[in-house]
Amino acid sequence: MLIAEATTRPTVGSSCQLTGGRWRSYYDAAYWTNPSDLDIDHMVPLAEAWDSGARNWTTSRRQAFANDLGDVRSLVAVTDNVNQAKGDQDPATWQPTNEKCRYVGEWVAVKTRWRLSVDSAEKSALTSRANSCTNITITVTHAY
Repeated sequence: MLIAEATTRPTVGSSCQLTGGRWRSYYDAAYWTNPSDLDIDHMVPLAEAWDSGARNWTTSRRQAFANDLGDVRSLVAVTDNVNQAKGDQDPATWQPTNEKCRYVGEWVAVKTRWRLSVDSAEKSALTSRANSCTNITITVTHAY
C-alpha cells in the first residue's frame, strides 16, 4: 500500500525498509516522508463491517475484506493520528477535514462492493454530504 500510494516512489531497502518516499494523506492534506507517520486505514473499519453484516461471513471472506487489494478505495494510507481519531466510526460521527466528497464516495463504494448494510444515521450523514457534491459517479465490482 505504501508503495502504491506514494506521490514520490520510495526505495525499498533490506528488510523492506522504505526510504526517499513521499505520501499525501487526503484526510487532512498532510504530506509525509516517514512511512511510520502513516497508517493503512480500512475505509470501512473492521468493526463497522462486522456490525454491517460481516459477522455472518466466513472467516475467509472476512480476511478477503480486511486485505482487499482488488479496489483501490478499500485501503488508504493516511496520517496515523487522524486514522486513530477515526477509529471504528462511520460517517455519522466522523468525516475527514479534507476531501469529504471523495471520502463519502469511497465509503459508499466499499460498502456496496462488499454488500454491507447502512444504518439510518449513517445513511443520513452520507446523503447530507453527497447533496453538496457534484459530478460523482461510483462504479463498483462486487467482491462476492
